[in-house]
Formats: sequence, structure tokens, C-alpha cells
Amino acid sequence: MINRNAADRSGTLADAEQWQAEIEITHAPGLHARPSVTFTRLARSFACSVEIEVSGEWLNGKSIVKIIGARIRKGSRLKIRATGPNGDAAVTALCQLIERDFDEDRAHDATG
Repeated sequence: MINRNAADRSGTLADAEQWQAEIEITHAPGLHARPSVTFTRLARSFACSVEIEVSGEWLNGKSIVKIIGARIRKGSRLKIRATGPNGDAAVTALCQLIERDFDEDRAHDATG
């Protein structure tokens, strides 16, 4: 079961609003190449900064190299935070993407 905190405003950072949520990866293969590309593509579509916390380290959520390099597996708990314009929408959209298993089923349905 996915546990997600609401994407609530959690404070300020350099006069910008910051939102944060925590979610568990339930996608069986974790964040391999395709889901990492999907995640970072969505993150880059927002003007705010996006970071994820993996094993106590905050990484740039818009960097495909950082996301793939983190080797995020099923069962990992991620914190996602966004600072700046539309940060709340970014956190919500990224959590929804994770809940949908990175739309992997839809990609296979379209090709097969």
C-alpha cells in the first residue's frame, strides 16, 4: 500500500514556498531507465526546483543521471520536495505518477 502525505506547504526557503511528500515505490522493478526518464521529464515540466531524498541524501529530481544512479528499488521510501512556482502541483503530479507505476502498463498497452 502506498502511503503518501498530502503535498502541504512545509515552510519557506529563500522566500519561496516549499512542498514535500513521502511515498513508497511499489513498482516491481523500481526506477530503472524508463521510469526514471518519465519521472525526470515530468519534474522538468515544472518551473520549480524538484528534489528527492534517497537514503538520507537529497538529489536533483530533474537529473536523469542522479535518479538512475540512485538505484531506487521497490520498497524504497522517497521524499519529494519542490520549491518555487507550482511546487504543490509538481509534488502532487510526481506522487500520482509513482502511484500509477510510472504509466508502464499504458506504455506496454500502446506498443503491444
